[in-house]
Amino acid sequence: MIETSVFERVAGKFGTPIFIYDEEKIRSQAGRLWMSFGRYQPVKILYAVKANSNPYLLKFLKGEGIWVDAVSPGEIALALKVGFSSKNILFTGNNITDEEMVFAMEREILLNIDSLSRLEKFGKKYRGAEVCVRINPDVGAGHHDHCITGGPKSKFGIWYSEVDKIKEIAGRYDLKIIGLHQHIGSQILDPDKFLMAMNVLLRVAKNFQGLEFLDFGGGLGVPYKPEEKPLDLIELGKKFCERFSEFCRKYGKRLTLIIEPGRYLVAEAGYLLTRVNTIKKNPDGREFVGVDSGFNHLIRPAMYGSYHQIVNLSNPYGKKEKVDIVGNLCESGDKFAEQREINQVREGDLLVIKNAGAYGFCMASWYNSRPRPAEVLVRSDRIELIRQRETIRDLIRGTKITNPKIKGG
Repeated sequence: MIETSVFERVAGKFGTPIFIYDEEKIRSQAGRLWMSFGRYQPVKILYAVKANSNPYLLKFLKGEGIWVDAVSPGEIALALKVGFSSKNILFTGNNITDEEMVFAMEREILLNIDSLSRLEKFGKKYRGAEVCVRINPDVGAGHHDHCITGGPKSKFGIWYSEVDKIKEIAGRYDLKIIGLHQHIGSQILDPDKFLMAMNVLLRVAKNFQGLEFLDFGGGLGVPYKPEEKPLDLIELGKKFCERFSEFCRKYGKRLTLIIEPGRYLVAEAGYLLTRVNTIKKNPDGREFVGVDSGFNHLIRPAMYGSYHQIVNLSNPYGKKEKVDIVGNLCESGDKFAEQREINQVREGDLLVIKNAGAYGFCMASWYNSRPRPAEVLVRSDRIELIRQRETIRDLIRGTKITNPKIKGG
């Protein structure tokens, strides 16, 4: 964890609330992935940009040899802007428009198509083109229903039993299916779920000739709660590589193995630093600790009921007490924690919310017309601003109003 003195320097120089990322932790996570899955070659690691799309972090991951899993034209544009080659980007669109399909193809980005109707439209417009197909393996897992992306209730992918329909459309338009893809969910800590889904995709792959890669998606989890154990990545990678090697031997061709981590690379490297501005008690004794942030900056606790460890940096040895840690939005659900035990909190104290590097800033909003925070990167003992704090002026940019001048913005 970043040292308290560094958090204090960040708060003093850039203010709060603010997202802080630990470069060394991201590098360490990337190294673990290469060590675990690199025993098989060729292997590619694609970063799921949706987890954290800060351009500086994208450029850093590019330097670690990692490619890009993009889910929108915006993510494609970001990846190209920071220097990724078109060949190093996979566009996994869901319910995309014709315009988005054309956007990707004009930039020579490989499409990963997840519906029969889109495959049909793609074939009509790009006869003879290469394409990847996303399969729903009827296996889903994740920390919340909203994050399960496989199985009968999932909107993602073509059902694994519709192989004949996929092949019929591909044959009609001379499409070259060079890859198959799956992604079963997010924040998974059970390796058996990955292996179960892997077996389904390998069975499906037997029906396709000319494949160049199989993409097993992401979903690699990290521990958020104190009682959660880290995913045994070494053991998972060993089983993955052994199973994939055996498949390729029977398939008659050594395919590329692809995984798509997002959260695993950046979650534990990120922190949301806040300052306490209000403490009050209700008649029943329930204590509320109000901070200068809210679910407009970190929505996971409100949206998913997610747990994030919160540490009082200013009073680390204070007496433990149970409090509700709440935000500054006009919304009853604006809570980071309920009845959480934490070292005694005083107004002015700095609280740090851990594991905020994934699905934090990238899911932030302007709700209540509050600007989004700045982002900084900590590299050894250096602190670098990698996104400026927004101002009130940013809230009205692009709108049509009678008097665009705002005082105090």
